[in-house]
Amino acid sequence: MVQAVAGAACHRFTACNRMNHPVAFNSAGAQPEAISPAPERVLRDDPQQIAWNHDTDATGQFSAGVRQGEPGAWRVRYDAHEEEFCVLLEGRMTLTADDGTARQFSAGDAFVVPGGFTGVWENHSRVRKHDAIMALAVPASG
Repeated sequence: MVQAVAGAACHRFTACNRMNHPVAFNSAGAQPEAISPAPERVLRDDPQQIAWNHDTDATGQFSAGVRQGEPGAWRVRYDAHEEEFCVLLEGRMTLTADDGTARQFSAGDAFVVPGGFTGVWENHSRVRKHDAIMALAVPASG
């Protein structure tokens, strides 16, 4: 989840953009990056995504930006120390936990995907969202 890029710790989405100033979420200044779920996790359609990472902290544990995804369904698994806050700007989607609990969200809704969540993320239409992801690095015990 966290990787080194150009000598700094950065989130999986492109370069670190950290400055000590507020960061606006507009497409100017953030480069689009095509991403998609691993093929073995895709359950339906071809849920291609584009991410615009607007900010990543120096540790690579926090990132925020805009993401757009096409219709489709795929399995998701959040690490115990990884949480995502989302505000849907466009579209409709459902998160279904492995226990069968389903929550539907549409444009204007805000929600958190808690650490340890496993289940299915399904975009019923094109979805565009603001997101902020905190993925804490946990030191190995030993």
